Amino acid sequence: MNEQITVMASKTNARVLTVANQKGGVGKTTTAINLATALAAIGKTVLIVDLDPQGNASTGLGIDRKDRELSTADVLRGDASLGDTIVETIVPRLWLAPSTLDLLGLEMEIAERKDRAYMLRKAIEEINPNSPQFDYIMIDCPPSLNLLTINAMAAAHALLIPLQCEFFALEGLSQILETMQEVKGSVNSELELHGVILTMFDQRNNLAGQVESDVREYMGRMVYDTVIPRNVRLSEAPSYGKPAILYDLKCPGSQAYLRLASEVIKKEKRLSAA
Repeated sequence: MNEQITVMASKTNARVLTVANQKGGVGKTTTAINLATALAAIGKTVLIVDLDPQGNASTGLGIDRKDRELSTADVLRGDASLGDTIVETIVPRLWLAPSTLDLLGLEMEIAERKDRAYMLRKAIEEINPNSPQFDYIMIDCPPSLNLLTINAMAAAHALLIPLQCEFFALEGLSQILETMQEVKGSVNSELELHGVILTMFDQRNNLAGQVESDVREYMGRMVYDTVIPRNVRLSEAPSYGKPAILYDLKCPGSQAYLRLASEVIKKEKRLSAA
């Protein structure tokens, strides 16, 4: 990154949380969808900003591609406001700014702009006052550390990192933590690590238990107590356009995300009191 001026996170009444990991298949979008749903279920008004060109968060919330007239690509390009893109989802109090494949070429389009790292932050600051008043804005990132992810971190108050319980977990964690520190030092001085979420945990696999032990030793209290299990119902839910919490509330994955939401809220209260 070439930015030299350190700025602060978006000035919005909403808490902006970015869900990111440069590795695909770690449960990033599943976490964004189900954590947001769990927060909405306890009365919070939540917006998911889908910054992944694959648009899995949009599909997983039942928003068909033909219904995405405006997307986050239009927002970052400056052709639409964030408020213009927002659509309701099947989850009460949960809204979505959808994604399309147009995001794929966007990085090249804005690469020469001096404010290229702040496009999303600016859009959040300028969100239409007639839009719902959000308690939380959750940004789902692409599985790479590109300009879209930098925009998400530049706009955020805190970062949540889903981490699959597999062999190279710590190596990937080191990479994203390094990127976070770079962003904190150059484009968003207020960015903090909210926590690491252990995902796809298989208790039958000895390696998963060892990875959990290693990550907790390395990161300490920054790892959430809740562990998200490997769960078929979590995998099935997106194909029905539903969060797992709506698809099967009683399944182990849904119950884990409800516990995670409780942890997140408790930490939010501690942070606000600090």
